[in-house]
Amino acid sequence: MNVRQTIGWNLRRLRVAKGLSQERLALGADIDRSYVGRVERGAENVTVATLEALADVLQVHVSALFLEIEDGGSKPPPLRSGRKPKAS
Repeated sequence: MNVRQTIGWNLRRLRVAKGLSQERLALGADIDRSYVGRVERGAENVTVATLEALADVLQVHVSALFLEIEDGGSKPPPLRSGRKPKAS
């Protein structure tokens, strides 16, 4: 797995763990939602500034995006589709 794929894998894992959609993450990091999708797929060379912005929204250190992925590890699951129910 190359570095771009590792970053994308970790970004999706952390985003899903926080319960954030790609859109919410993008809004918080002030980037385009489609860019987040391309990063998660490993299709973008991400700048350090963008990595910092994403890590800030996820409330993790930038190094968390570079954690090595175990061979044969399962892909992080997607968030459940649809809107969240409104809180009463």
